[in-house]
Formats: sequence, C-alpha cells, structure tokens
Amino acid sequence: MSFQLEGPVLAGELVRLEPLDHGHTADLARAAEENRGTYEFTWVPRADEVGDYVDAQLARAATGRLAPYAQVSVATGRAVGATSFWEPRCWLSEDRLDAVEVGFTWLAGSAQGTGINAEAKLLLFRHAFEEWGVARVDLKTDARNERSRAAIQSVGARFEGVLRNWSRSWAPGEDGRLRDSAIFSITAQEWPGCRKRLEERVAGFVARRG
Repeated sequence: MSFQLEGPVLAGELVRLEPLDHGHTADLARAAEENRGTYEFTWVPRADEVGDYVDAQLARAATGRLAPYAQVSVATGRAVGATSFWEPRCWLSEDRLDAVEVGFTWLAGSAQGTGINAEAKLLLFRHAFEEWGVARVDLKTDARNERSRAAIQSVGARFEGVLRNWSRSWAPGEDGRLRDSAIFSITAQEWPGCRKRLEERVAGFVARRG
C-alpha cells in the first residue's frame, strides 16, 4: 500500500489535535492519572508508562498505518488525552484512501463530558471525508464497554454488530485473552447529516463555556 497516514494539526474551539510527540508527555502523564475509573475496558498508560506509550505510537506512525494525536484543551493549553487515525484501507487503488479507523482514544476524567470528544470527532471525521475523500470511517470498542459504545453513538456512528474474538482484551486481569468488539461506522452518504448534528452539538458546548 503506498498511501501513508499523516495527520496535520486540526484546530477547533474546544480542542486542538496536535501530532503526538514527546512534548506532550508530561501533560498526558498527569491526564492519565486524574480518574482511572472510566478505563475499565480501555488501556491507558500509567504516568510512568507515557514515555514508552509515545515511543510505541511514533513507531506505529513510522509505518504509515497510524497518525497519532494529542488532544489539547484550548481553554488550558494542556494535552488531556490522545486519539488517532489508523488502519488505512485502499481498496480501489494503492494511492487513494477508501476507509480509515479512528481509535486509540482516551481522555482525562476532567475532559470527559466537556465537548472535547465531540469536537475531536468532528475534526477527524471532517478531515477523513472532506480531505481524504474516504467512503467510510469506523470505530470499535470492547463490546462490554457501555460507556464507550454510548460515546461512539453520540457522535453519529451507526452500530454494525459485534465481531467475536476480534482482538486482544485490554481489560485488567485479562492478559492473553481475546475480546468481542462492537463495530460502528459512518459512511460518506451519512456524513453531511452527521456533520450537521455534530456541529450543533459542539456549538452547544461552546455556548455553555462562554
């Protein structure tokens, strides 16, 4: 595959998505330890693991199959989480992206429910559909993770089903086990309506902040 994922800075009113680098390490270490009660099914590095986490993400990025971001709060200027484009698929030609996944997403407890997730998804989806011209963006999570499933559906993605034994489990105490993954997607045909709803939702958060 010749297409290589590269993520430019994507700026909104609540969040700025910056290509991940070691300059984000201190902020992410603090963010990861705020409240780990929401990470039951999601692997999020501990503070002393963040440097290795960034190294691993940058190594994946070097393959062209991942474009990792730090989610930076516009209000504070601090990185409050991470997300990525990954799993590019070029079905019709080697140099045209047809589908991509948004994943490796986590947010500090204080950033959850603030509109940062909604606007980050708006920025990522808009870039994928309107700059890359993809036919599909997909997202997945542990099928047991009701919080994550609700968050994915809240940004307009459609539930497609559960793929059994689809990937490794990240749940504590489940090393060496596989998980069932709930799969969601947005298609190019659905994107205009999804974009409108996301823009309205983000505008609501911006108005409340102001």
